[in-house]
Amino acid sequence: MSTKIRLLWAAALLSLVAIGSAALPDQVGGQPVPSLAPLVKKVSPAVVNIRVSQTVTTRSPFGDDTFRRFFGIPDEREVASAGSGVIVDAENGYILTNHHVVENADRILISLINEDSLEAEVIGSDAATDIAVIKVDPKNLVELPIGESDEVEVGDFVIAIGNPFGLGHTVTSGIVSALGRTGISRTGYEDFIQTDASINPGNSGGALVNMKGELVGINSAIISRSGGNVGIGFAVPSEIARSIMRQILEFGEVRRGLLGVTITTIDEEGAKALGAEVNSGALVSNIEPGSAAEQAGLRVDDIIVKVDEKKIDDSRELANAIGLKGSGEQVNIEFVRDGKSRQVTATLGQQSVSRTTGTEIHPGLDGAQFATSSTSSISGVNVTEVEPGSPAAQRGLRSGDTIIAVNRRSVANLAELRTIARGSRILFLLVQRGDRQLMLQIR
Repeated sequence: MSTKIRLLWAAALLSLVAIGSAALPDQVGGQPVPSLAPLVKKVSPAVVNIRVSQTVTTRSPFGDDTFRRFFGIPDEREVASAGSGVIVDAENGYILTNHHVVENADRILISLINEDSLEAEVIGSDAATDIAVIKVDPKNLVELPIGESDEVEVGDFVIAIGNPFGLGHTVTSGIVSALGRTGISRTGYEDFIQTDASINPGNSGGALVNMKGELVGINSAIISRSGGNVGIGFAVPSEIARSIMRQILEFGEVRRGLLGVTITTIDEEGAKALGAEVNSGALVSNIEPGSAAEQAGLRVDDIIVKVDEKKIDDSRELANAIGLKGSGEQVNIEFVRDGKSRQVTATLGQQSVSRTTGTEIHPGLDGAQFATSSTSSISGVNVTEVEPGSPAAQRGLRSGDTIIAVNRRSVANLAELRTIARGSRILFLLVQRGDRQLMLQIR
């Protein structure tokens, strides 16, 4: 290497050292350098880390408790998990998080940004929207104001704050990638905000914040093959989270709206057969007597195409639009009848949901939970949860399944399921799973 080249390398290295040791400028060309630091400092104290512990029953790998006792496997063991939460009411100590973060928790411990720890209790939880409200002792708390998620637009800058992989307070940034996402889960009600701000396991229940320092979403889910961030994350809009919290605090439960119709999806071909000039919608096939739909003047054969100006493409979208409303709320419904577009206003009734555990129905269903919802587009009993390794899981039952018949007899609700199962040693369940049906044998 020549002397001239050596001198040039030395000069370059000295320049890099000089640049690295100098402080970054506050301004460039007379303009301040953009920074999210002031916003982060303002909102971070309202985001908490959540540690959850629960006791689970240990099951023998051989399916026989004799083996468990022989090998000294304990009856129970404690498992721990981590998540995030957002303080939204500092005066009363209320925190929003995800249902799946605190589900079945025996103990909940939250950590503030100053590393103070507080015991928390669950005030109420809603699996269908994956929102829960927990409470702590309201001392020295900082709250995050709830913004209007209805005003969020694709392209808006947002930051996500949470506890990814249990690392503690972590901030990521991105934009709103899409709005109104559905179909992420086949159970529950969905209207997700999609973002490319990095969301990883442990971020669940954390805050999605706009540039005004307002909460616009509760981070809830990711799409990933590896379990890590791939730039597709989802948050429950703040409007939904606020509505669920209000109902829990006011009534002690979620009183979901009910229109009182049975619906099926209709496409362009089906609409053409009915003489309706629409590309998609939800066809009303039945109306419950005295329901909100009947009182509003809806009829069988009407095709619902919009709810509160939101386009309805299929039966699931209608179930979402109504299920995300509270009982007593008014909704504007646009529908097609006799080829003409019409509108009505309906005051929603209250959805009646009954729940039970598998052990109350049949020993082979132990570890599963069931619910009957009158807003389901499929008549039957919904499987809301299946514990991994449980008898129900071993027999092939999955969360999100819908039981539509037992021993060749149709079931529309839990009462019918209990009646058929009573005294039966073997159950043959006809299950709807996604777009297919399968038969499961329960002994």
